[in-house]
Amino acid sequence: MVQKALLVCGILASVLYVGTDILAAMRWESYSYTSHSVSELRAIGAPTRPFLIPFLFIYGALEIAFGYGVREATGHRRALRITGVLLIVLGVVDLVAPFFPMHLRGAEKTMTDTLHVIFTVVTVLLILLIIGFGAAANGKWFRLYSYATILVLIIFGALAFLDGPRLAANMPTPWMGVRERINIFGFMLWMMVLAIVLLRAQGTLLHNFNGEATLHRK
Repeated sequence: MVQKALLVCGILASVLYVGTDILAAMRWESYSYTSHSVSELRAIGAPTRPFLIPFLFIYGALEIAFGYGVREATGHRRALRITGVLLIVLGVVDLVAPFFPMHLRGAEKTMTDTLHVIFTVVTVLLILLIIGFGAAANGKWFRLYSYATILVLIIFGALAFLDGPRLAANMPTPWMGVRERINIFGFMLWMMVLAIVLLRAQGTLLHNFNGEATLHRK
Protein backbone atom coordinates (compact mmCIF):
# COMPACT_ATOMS: atom_id res chain seq x y z
CA MET A 1 0.00 0.00 0.00
CA VAL A 2 2.88 2.38 0.76
CA GLN A 3 4.41 1.68 -2.63
CA LYS A 4 1.09 2.31 -4.38
CA ALA A 5 0.66 5.56 -2.45
CA LEU A 6 4.09 6.69 -3.62
CA LEU A 7 3.18 5.91 -7.24
CA VAL A 8 -0.11 7.80 -6.91
CA CYS A 9 2.01 10.84 -5.99
CA GLY A 10 3.05 11.01 -9.65
CA ILE A 11 -0.58 11.52 -10.67
CA LEU A 12 -1.21 14.01 -7.86
CA ALA A 13 1.91 16.01 -8.75
CA SER A 14 0.83 16.37 -12.39
CA VAL A 15 -2.74 17.35 -11.55
CA LEU A 16 -1.53 19.83 -8.93
CA TYR A 17 0.91 21.54 -11.27
CA VAL A 18 -1.52 21.89 -14.16
CA GLY A 19 -4.36 22.99 -11.90
CA THR A 20 -2.37 25.67 -10.06
CA ASP A 21 -0.94 26.95 -13.34
CA ILE A 22 -4.45 27.47 -14.71
CA LEU A 23 -5.73 29.03 -11.48
CA ALA A 24 -2.76 31.39 -11.18
CA ALA A 25 -3.23 32.62 -14.74
CA MET A 26 -6.90 33.30 -13.99
CA ARG A 27 -5.96 35.35 -10.90
CA TRP A 28 -3.78 37.77 -12.94
CA GLU A 29 -5.97 39.76 -15.31
CA SER A 30 -3.17 41.16 -17.48
CA TYR A 31 -1.43 37.80 -17.86
CA SER A 32 -1.69 36.15 -21.28
CA TYR A 33 -1.83 32.36 -21.18
CA THR A 34 -0.63 32.20 -24.77
CA SER A 35 2.12 34.84 -24.96
CA HIS A 36 3.57 35.04 -21.42
CA SER A 37 5.96 32.44 -20.09
CA VAL A 38 5.11 30.06 -17.25
CA SER A 39 7.95 31.47 -15.17
CA GLU A 40 6.39 34.94 -15.23
CA LEU A 41 3.60 33.67 -12.96
CA ARG A 42 6.17 33.15 -10.19
CA ALA A 43 8.52 36.00 -11.10
CA ILE A 44 9.72 38.61 -8.62
CA GLY A 45 6.94 41.17 -8.35
CA ALA A 46 4.28 38.96 -9.95
CA PRO A 47 0.96 39.14 -8.06
CA THR A 48 0.57 35.37 -8.41
CA ARG A 49 3.92 34.46 -6.83
CA PRO A 50 2.62 34.24 -3.22
CA PHE A 51 -0.20 31.98 -4.40
CA LEU A 52 2.04 29.63 -6.40
CA ILE A 53 5.09 29.15 -4.17
CA PRO A 54 3.45 26.88 -1.53
CA PHE A 55 2.00 24.66 -4.26
CA LEU A 56 5.39 24.45 -6.00
CA PHE A 57 6.94 23.11 -2.80
CA ILE A 58 4.14 20.54 -2.50
CA TYR A 59 4.69 19.58 -6.15
CA GLY A 60 8.41 19.06 -5.56
CA ALA A 61 7.71 16.88 -2.52
CA LEU A 62 5.20 14.77 -4.47
CA GLU A 63 7.73 14.39 -7.26
CA ILE A 64 10.36 13.11 -4.83
CA ALA A 65 7.87 10.66 -3.34
CA PHE A 66 6.97 9.44 -6.82
CA GLY A 67 10.65 8.97 -7.59
CA TYR A 68 11.01 6.71 -4.54
CA GLY A 69 7.94 4.79 -5.67
CA VAL A 70 9.33 4.27 -9.17
CA ARG A 71 12.70 3.18 -7.82
CA GLU A 72 11.16 0.59 -5.50
CA ALA A 73 8.53 -0.68 -7.96
CA THR A 74 10.88 -1.65 -10.75
CA GLY A 75 12.49 -4.80 -9.36
CA HIS A 76 15.80 -5.44 -11.11
CA ARG A 77 15.17 -3.20 -14.12
CA ARG A 78 18.17 -0.90 -13.97
CA ALA A 79 16.80 1.70 -16.40
CA LEU A 80 13.70 2.28 -14.29
CA ARG A 81 15.69 2.45 -11.06
CA ILE A 82 17.71 5.20 -12.71
CA THR A 83 14.41 6.86 -13.69
CA GLY A 84 13.35 6.87 -10.05
CA VAL A 85 16.64 8.40 -8.91
CA LEU A 86 16.43 11.07 -11.62
CA LEU A 87 12.86 11.89 -10.54
CA ILE A 88 14.10 12.39 -6.98
CA VAL A 89 16.86 14.69 -8.24
CA LEU A 90 14.32 16.62 -10.34
CA GLY A 91 12.09 16.98 -7.29
CA VAL A 92 14.98 18.45 -5.29
CA VAL A 93 15.75 20.87 -8.13
CA ASP A 94 12.08 21.89 -8.25
CA LEU A 95 12.13 22.54 -4.50
CA VAL A 96 15.17 24.82 -4.82
CA ALA A 97 14.24 26.58 -8.08
CA PRO A 98 11.57 28.93 -6.56
CA PHE A 99 14.36 30.62 -4.57
CA PHE A 100 15.89 31.80 -7.87
CA PRO A 101 13.03 33.42 -9.80
CA MET A 102 13.25 35.68 -12.83
CA HIS A 103 12.23 39.33 -12.80
CA LEU A 104 9.19 40.61 -14.64
CA ARG A 105 9.60 41.95 -18.15
CA GLY A 106 11.22 45.34 -18.26
CA ALA A 107 12.77 45.05 -14.80
CA GLU A 108 16.53 45.19 -14.28
CA LYS A 109 18.12 41.74 -14.50
CA THR A 110 20.28 40.39 -11.67
CA MET A 111 22.10 37.19 -10.76
CA THR A 112 18.82 35.49 -9.86
CA ASP A 113 17.74 35.72 -13.51
CA THR A 114 20.93 33.97 -14.62
CA LEU A 115 20.47 31.25 -12.01
CA HIS A 116 16.85 30.87 -13.11
CA VAL A 117 18.03 30.12 -16.66
CA ILE A 118 20.56 27.60 -15.33
CA PHE A 119 17.90 25.82 -13.28
CA THR A 120 15.63 25.75 -16.33
CA VAL A 121 18.33 24.13 -18.48
CA VAL A 122 19.08 21.55 -15.78
CA THR A 123 15.36 20.80 -15.44
CA VAL A 124 14.96 20.24 -19.18
CA LEU A 125 17.97 17.91 -19.33
CA LEU A 126 16.68 15.91 -16.35
CA ILE A 127 13.23 15.57 -17.92
CA LEU A 128 14.70 14.27 -21.19
CA LEU A 129 16.83 11.75 -19.28
CA ILE A 130 13.87 10.67 -17.14
CA ILE A 131 11.69 9.98 -20.18
CA GLY A 132 14.57 8.31 -22.02
CA PHE A 133 15.31 5.84 -19.20
CA GLY A 134 11.63 5.48 -18.29
CA ALA A 135 10.75 4.41 -21.82
CA ALA A 136 11.50 0.83 -20.74
CA ALA A 137 8.56 0.76 -18.32
CA ASN A 138 5.96 -1.15 -20.31
CA GLY A 139 6.82 -2.67 -23.66
CA LYS A 140 6.90 -1.28 -27.17
CA TRP A 141 3.86 1.02 -26.98
CA PHE A 142 5.17 2.93 -23.98
CA ARG A 143 8.64 3.14 -25.50
CA LEU A 144 7.23 4.66 -28.71
CA TYR A 145 5.03 7.02 -26.69
CA SER A 146 8.07 8.10 -24.67
CA TYR A 147 10.17 8.72 -27.78
CA ALA A 148 7.33 10.73 -29.32
CA THR A 149 7.13 12.80 -26.14
CA ILE A 150 10.88 13.47 -26.28
CA LEU A 151 10.54 14.60 -29.90
CA VAL A 152 7.72 17.00 -29.03
CA LEU A 153 9.70 18.40 -26.09
CA ILE A 154 12.78 18.98 -28.23
CA ILE A 155 10.84 20.75 -31.01
CA PHE A 156 8.73 23.01 -28.83
CA GLY A 157 11.56 23.49 -26.35
CA ALA A 158 13.73 24.83 -29.16
CA LEU A 159 10.94 27.18 -30.24
CA ALA A 160 10.48 28.43 -26.66
CA PHE A 161 14.26 28.89 -26.35
CA LEU A 162 14.22 31.16 -29.39
CA ASP A 163 11.74 33.40 -27.55
CA GLY A 164 14.23 33.88 -24.70
CA PRO A 165 16.08 36.90 -26.17
CA ARG A 166 12.75 38.59 -27.00
CA LEU A 167 11.53 38.04 -23.45
CA ALA A 168 14.76 39.48 -22.03
CA ALA A 169 14.41 42.53 -24.33
CA ASN A 170 10.80 43.07 -23.23
CA MET A 171 9.53 42.42 -26.74
CA PRO A 172 6.31 40.61 -27.71
CA THR A 173 6.51 36.81 -27.49
CA PRO A 174 3.38 35.50 -29.23
CA TRP A 175 2.69 31.81 -28.50
CA MET A 176 5.53 31.50 -25.98
CA GLY A 177 3.09 30.39 -23.29
CA VAL A 178 1.58 27.78 -25.59
CA ARG A 179 4.98 26.37 -26.56
CA GLU A 180 6.16 26.14 -22.97
CA ARG A 181 2.95 24.50 -21.81
CA ILE A 182 3.09 21.91 -24.56
CA ASN A 183 6.46 20.91 -23.09
CA ILE A 184 5.46 21.06 -19.44
CA PHE A 185 2.04 19.48 -19.80
CA GLY A 186 3.54 16.85 -22.12
CA PHE A 187 5.86 15.78 -19.31
CA MET A 188 3.04 15.89 -16.77
CA LEU A 189 0.97 13.58 -18.98
CA TRP A 190 3.92 11.22 -19.42
CA MET A 191 4.47 11.13 -15.64
CA MET A 192 0.79 10.30 -15.09
CA VAL A 193 0.90 7.51 -17.67
CA LEU A 194 4.07 6.09 -16.08
CA ALA A 195 2.37 6.09 -12.68
CA ILE A 196 -0.69 4.30 -14.08
CA VAL A 197 1.48 1.73 -15.88
CA LEU A 198 3.43 0.93 -12.72
CA LEU A 199 0.28 0.84 -10.58
CA ARG A 200 -1.28 -1.68 -12.97
CA ALA A 201 1.91 -3.73 -12.88
CA GLN A 202 1.83 -3.72 -9.08
CA GLY A 203 -1.79 -4.90 -9.17
CA THR A 204 -0.88 -7.72 -11.54
CA LEU A 205 2.03 -8.81 -9.36
CA LEU A 206 -0.17 -8.78 -6.27
CA HIS A 207 -2.86 -10.81 -8.05
CA ASN A 208 -0.30 -13.38 -9.22
CA PHE A 209 1.21 -13.57 -5.75
CA ASN A 210 -2.18 -14.17 -4.14
CA GLY A 211 -2.98 -16.81 -6.74
CA GLU A 212 0.28 -18.64 -6.13
CA ALA A 213 -0.25 -18.46 -2.37
CA THR A 214 -3.74 -19.94 -2.75
CA LEU A 215 -2.43 -22.82 -4.90
CA HIS A 216 0.35 -23.46 -2.43
CA ARG A 217 -2.14 -23.75 0.46
CA LYS A 218 -4.22 -26.21 -1.55
